[in-house]
Amino acid sequence: LSANDFAFNLGSLHVMAAPSPAKSIGDPGITPLSPTHTQKDTEPNEPATHSFMVVVAIDFGTTSSGYAYAFVKEPECIHTMRRWEGGDPGVSNQKTPTTILLSPDKKFHSFGYAARDFYHDLDPTESKQWLYLEKFKMKLHTTANLSIDTDLHATNGKKVKALDIFAYALAFFKEQALKELSDQAGAEFDNADVRWVITVPAIWKMPAKQFMREAAYKAGLATGDNPDQLIIALEPEAASIYCRKLRLHQMVDLGAKMSINGYSPTENVGAGMTQAKEHVRRNRQSRTFLVENVIGELWSELSEGDRYVVVDCGGGTVDLTVHQIRMPEGHLKELYKASGGPYGSIGIDYEFEKLLCKIFGQDFIDQFKIKRPAAWVDLMIAFESRKRAAAPDRTNPLNINLPFSFIDYYKKFRGHSVEHALRKSNVDFVKWSSQGMLRMSPDAMNALFKPTIDHIIQHLNELFDRPEVTDIKFLFLVGGFAESPLLQKAVQDMLQERSRVIIPHDVGLTILKGAVLFGLDPGVIRVRRSPLTYGVGVLNRFVDGKHPPEKMLVKDGTRWCTDVFDTFIAADQSVALGETVKRSYTPARPSQQVIVIHVYCSEKEAVSFISDAGVRKCGTLRLDVSGTESPAARREIQTLMQFGDTEIRAMAIDVATSRSVKASIDFLSQ
Repeated sequence: LSANDFAFNLGSLHVMAAPSPAKSIGDPGITPLSPTHTQKDTEPNEPATHSFMVVVAIDFGTTSSGYAYAFVKEPECIHTMRRWEGGDPGVSNQKTPTTILLSPDKKFHSFGYAARDFYHDLDPTESKQWLYLEKFKMKLHTTANLSIDTDLHATNGKKVKALDIFAYALAFFKEQALKELSDQAGAEFDNADVRWVITVPAIWKMPAKQFMREAAYKAGLATGDNPDQLIIALEPEAASIYCRKLRLHQMVDLGAKMSINGYSPTENVGAGMTQAKEHVRRNRQSRTFLVENVIGELWSELSEGDRYVVVDCGGGTVDLTVHQIRMPEGHLKELYKASGGPYGSIGIDYEFEKLLCKIFGQDFIDQFKIKRPAAWVDLMIAFESRKRAAAPDRTNPLNINLPFSFIDYYKKFRGHSVEHALRKSNVDFVKWSSQGMLRMSPDAMNALFKPTIDHIIQHLNELFDRPEVTDIKFLFLVGGFAESPLLQKAVQDMLQERSRVIIPHDVGLTILKGAVLFGLDPGVIRVRRSPLTYGVGVLNRFVDGKHPPEKMLVKDGTRWCTDVFDTFIAADQSVALGETVKRSYTPARPSQQVIVIHVYCSEKEAVSFISDAGVRKCGTLRLDVSGTESPAARREIQTLMQFGDTEIRAMAIDVATSRSVKASIDFLSQ
């Protein structure tokens, strides 16, 4: 192709034979040659290479975690992990708390209930030396400039590298799963036979997803040389895939007027869940779920083009995804970019903490957490089980056991009793009971839920007001927080019959089971929406009247416009699996070994310049062109980027030699 042919493709973007003058501005010389958006020729649903014998999915949650697996030869049998030792009263435990304990020399000690119980049994003077962490996953969502070096704080205030903690946790699950698989097989099970799936919230940005991948490499689940052994799955997508398979006896339809399983759901939102839990408990022993190969009965009611929403309410985040069904295979298409926010159930814990500060004083609570960390953990566990007992129609109070050391330490700290503090505090709904408990009225408990539930409802309202989100047939409520009758009622009241609310049984395991199905067939979600606009800065020929004069750069008599944003993909643009965005780049000097290109992103759909408000540098594209010297006067490196998967990928080839060039996109190095 001559340069003229390229210029023809480009329209307003011109191509020069001379090396681009951009390097004088500190950016490598990049001039776009042929921005074309192509569909891959091959079918996007090539089956996963079946060198793996088993798919193991890890649901690494903010509050609880677990794993499940299925053998490639029996994809309809999903096994959930073995029972864990040491559960909590009133909490069904297919999953284990996401808590981790490191010894005083920062070595991994234990995870889950084991970590919590061991930490709890330590002498207070000793426990200050140990590093205990919980609810740390949210750090990846809330840290603005996440990097490999981001720190976390243990309960004793000591700093640890977040990457180490995440790697320890994933290594723990790897070990547990491989042990269980080896016991089943009667021989050592090899990690090379496992395809791993790790779930993350859909609203997570690329750095957080990449962080999870790096932690998994560090934990030995896969390696950078074999990245396909690990798939990052999006939590609401996994839930959506599982919900397609539901049979009527596996869910509760909140809006149904007829009875399911012999009870009428209208009598009480909570009763449906109670029976569902009973049903689950009876089936718990087997731990194996049969997923029908047929599409579930619910789907027999869905036809081509029908839309539904999945609301994944977890411990840390709430994620909303809108899917449309495509027949006959039942593939899924995303209709609107994932939305949501940090409105998970830990918001209720924070409200409880604020309430305690109001009654006992912020200074005391801060001190108590540092001086008696294990007792603080106990108090939050006691709150957790009462939190689960909250319901819209509850009339009797909820009692929360205050640890003895809380009562004792408060008296030392303030010189008067806890009882006195409660009387003095003007917090009406919380009383002191003679058995040494905090007695909360149902109104007081409901008030703790309100801010979090209000956020979720506000978000749902905004979503349902969007033009893309009309005629929603079902709303699937999934995730651990979906078990809350208060949340169920709020969602039902908000929808007012606009859509049917469906809650799968064993709602906390929905994502886990869906993630296994996703690992068996990652091509099931055909079309996604890009959450952000991505692109790079390029030079264009300067056009008077179109380009701002301050952006003009004159080099060798040619006028260039700098900082032009070359859009790879726009926010909320739909992109199919396997679809690539192609760009060609040329090294500024023939001897250049590496081309480094800054990738920029923005929440806005239309961006003109990389200097526009809201545009930020979010990553780097590295093309390793060493060892591909070619006789051509001007080397052209063609880069292919994929935005249709759960992660952004890049590949590149040297056009003259057709050799592949090592390409990588990094979102973690700031």
